[in-house]
Amino acid sequence: MARCFVTRELPGPALERLRAAHEVDLWEDSSPPPHEALLAGVAGAEGLLAMLTDSVDDELLAAPRLLAVSNYAVGTDNVDLAAATRRGIPIGNTPDVLTDATADLAVALMLAVARRIPEGERLVREGGWRTWTPTFMLGRDLHGARVGIVGPGRIGRAVARRLQGFGCAVDEAGRGDRGALHRVLAESDFVSLHLPLNAQTRGLIGEDELRRMRPTAFLINTARGPIVDQRALARALADGWIAGAALDVTDPEPLPAGDPLLEAPNLVVVPHVGSATHAAREAMAQRAVDNLLAGLAGEPMPSCVNPEVYGSG
Repeated sequence: MARCFVTRELPGPALERLRAAHEVDLWEDSSPPPHEALLAGVAGAEGLLAMLTDSVDDELLAAPRLLAVSNYAVGTDNVDLAAATRRGIPIGNTPDVLTDATADLAVALMLAVARRIPEGERLVREGGWRTWTPTFMLGRDLHGARVGIVGPGRIGRAVARRLQGFGCAVDEAGRGDRGALHRVLAESDFVSLHLPLNAQTRGLIGEDELRRMRPTAFLINTARGPIVDQRALARALADGWIAGAALDVTDPEPLPAGDPLLEAPNLVVVPHVGSATHAAREAMAQRAVDNLLAGLAGEPMPSCVNPEVYGSG
C-alpha cells in the first residue's frame, strides 16, 4: 500500500477507490496548498494527485519516494515535464472527458458577449431597464457568423461541430501556422482560442494580433490566460480595436481587485468554469485516479503526457 497526497477534495466517488487501494493524505482546505505544504505532503509519498493550481516543479519532483503524478486537468503547464521525465516519473492528465463541457462554454461565451447577456441581466437587477425601444440592447448574431478556431484539437473541433447548428462558417489555424493565424484574425467575426500553454503560445495574442482583428469581432478564450497579453487586450477593448471579449481564463487566476482588465468595456469574465459540470468534473476525477492507480502499480497510465518514461519496451 502506497501513500498518496491529494491536494483537493474531488467530486464523486473516485477518491474512495483510491482510498480502498492506498493510504490517502488529503489537503482539506478549499484554497491551494502553499508550496511548502506541497513539499511536506509529498515528502513521504509515492503518489501525488495535483490540481492545475499546484506548481509541480523540479523541487517537488525530487521527493525521494515519488513514483507517479496525476494532474486533475487536461493541461500540464503547471508541471515541469522535462524534470519529471528525467526522473522517470509518469505524469497523467484528464483529456477527452471535459471536451464537451468546455466546448459548450465556449459557445455560451460567444452568445453572452455578442448578445450582451451579462449587461442586460445587470440592467434588470439594478433597475436600469425602463422601456423597450427598437434600438435597445442591440447585439450581434452568432448565426451565420465566421468563426476562427485557433488550435483545432479535441475542444476546438467540438466547438466547430456545435457551430454547424448556427450556420457558421468555421476557419482554423493550427499550432505554429502564423499565416493561418493572421488570416483567421483578419477574417473572423469570432476568434476562439483552444491552444495549450507553452513557450510558443505564451503571449501569442498581443497588440499586433488584436489590431489585425475586425473592429466588430469578438475574442473568446477558454484555453489558458497567458496566451493573451491582457494589457494589450484591455487597450483593444478600451480603444475599440475589437468589439468585445469573453474569457474563462485569465492571468493570474483570480484577477486581483483593481486589475485594469476588469475596467475594460464589452468584457465578459467567468471563473475558469469550462469543465464545471457534475458529469465532467466527476469523470475527470475518475480518470485522475485511474492514472494514479496505474502509475503506482508500475503500469502505463491510461492518459500519460510523457509516455517516454516507459521506454521502448
